[in-house]
Amino acid sequence: MIMTHPGLPEPWGYLVWAFMLLLGLWSLTAKVPQQLQRRTLNLNDFWLTRPLLRFMLHSPWPLRLLKLVVVGLFLLVIVAGLYGTPIAGRNLATVLTWNIWWAGLIVSIFFLGSAWCAVCPWDTLASWMVRPRLWFGKINNSLDLKVPRYLRSVWPALLMFIGLTWLELGVGVTTSPYATALLSLLMIVLATLAMALFRNKAFCRYICPVGRTVGFYSQLAPVELRPIDTDICAACTTLECYNGSDSVDPCPTQLVMGTLSQNTYCTSCGNCVRSCPQENVSWRLRPPSYEAVADARPHWDEAWFMLGLLALTAFHGLTMMPFWEQWMTALAQQIGDSGQLLTSFSIGLIISLLLPVLLYALTIFVLQRLNGSKVGFRKLFTGMVFITLPLAFAYHLAHNLNHLVREGVGLAAMFLNPLGTGLEPLSMAEKHQRHFDMLISQDLLFTIQGLLMMFGFWIAIKVLRHRGQRLLPSAGWRLLPVLLFIILVNAFHLWLLMQPMIMRM
Repeated sequence: MIMTHPGLPEPWGYLVWAFMLLLGLWSLTAKVPQQLQRRTLNLNDFWLTRPLLRFMLHSPWPLRLLKLVVVGLFLLVIVAGLYGTPIAGRNLATVLTWNIWWAGLIVSIFFLGSAWCAVCPWDTLASWMVRPRLWFGKINNSLDLKVPRYLRSVWPALLMFIGLTWLELGVGVTTSPYATALLSLLMIVLATLAMALFRNKAFCRYICPVGRTVGFYSQLAPVELRPIDTDICAACTTLECYNGSDSVDPCPTQLVMGTLSQNTYCTSCGNCVRSCPQENVSWRLRPPSYEAVADARPHWDEAWFMLGLLALTAFHGLTMMPFWEQWMTALAQQIGDSGQLLTSFSIGLIISLLLPVLLYALTIFVLQRLNGSKVGFRKLFTGMVFITLPLAFAYHLAHNLNHLVREGVGLAAMFLNPLGTGLEPLSMAEKHQRHFDMLISQDLLFTIQGLLMMFGFWIAIKVLRHRGQRLLPSAGWRLLPVLLFIILVNAFHLWLLMQPMIMRM
């Protein structure tokens, strides 16, 4: 018997729909402000947060301790996956990786931005092996080659993301502790190989699908690492934030703090904070939408990654619907697929990737025609694509919250027997009990999910209005095709949330 989570109740669906329609009508008639107001709060200015912030950022030890903890958990996942029980629901490797880490990671971005990248075990282990910093100095075993031009984009990360989705949902890595451990080892190998070949951290900037997902979603985070006084950065000639110092490594993704305007490639490692001789870098709070609305610069490869995020987040939800297996079975019968139905799944994945892209391209084509082709298709394509980011992020958050609060129960007990030795599969009674032992109440979960869908739609409308004003100053109602695209995508995400969802394991 398949166990499912209940979907978002109908009243919440009606409420979100009403919100979308009212806000959509307002967006077509209200005047767009010529300039956005940006208010930021530097955490270094508050006496309550200043000592803690200084300790966390200027001392290397807090980050080192966090890295040790995360690496220890990561190695435990590998050991449990390789030598523990094959029962996914009883093995720490699968539960911690897919129910807790992946779900919790997306939630953490909402509050902490790209903080995960600072403690990532893949990068930490690769650094320890290739560029260890010891008490007597730093050893560099890397060839320090220049990254080839064909790799200097986020296309490798997008292809990796698609490949991992195929492994996760098609091959069934999420339900196999052994395969989860092998995938974890593969990521270490890739990170280490990239660091051994190329200068800086090419894996983090160009290849890692998790890091790039975190980076793009961090455009919507309410925190940023920025200069305290921009005039000090403007007068700086040594650029320690970029080049590093005698005791601190250079920026791993080659960012200059004085010109930094977006979180996309910042890994929150803190190197710039510790290397700046003027102590001019700190964390600050900001509006959670300003970067996606105004600051982020559009690039062709990044536009495709954002579209890939939109498509793949929805695809993850779609594959957890009870009717997905019926669709795959029907398709397999038509094409003669058998066994694990990997061919049918691959076709479903390709279609799910193509449909949003084609729909978005058609939307931009109609937008261009309505506005008399004053702006080129490629410029509109990359400029407007930021509307997809809040839509994908809001749904991703709402979907992952379901897993986190419903399937994260009992994790503490699993650390007493991480390999699941001697345990039977989860009984239906235990699965039912989890509906009553949620981390938060079900009503609160539904409230958060409904508000997230409204939040994503609201930010997408802000992006549409302000980027539309910048690209097509006299467009007005002619932005309607993009508004309809936003409504259609958010409505589809809302429909997915309202369906019963199959448990991961």
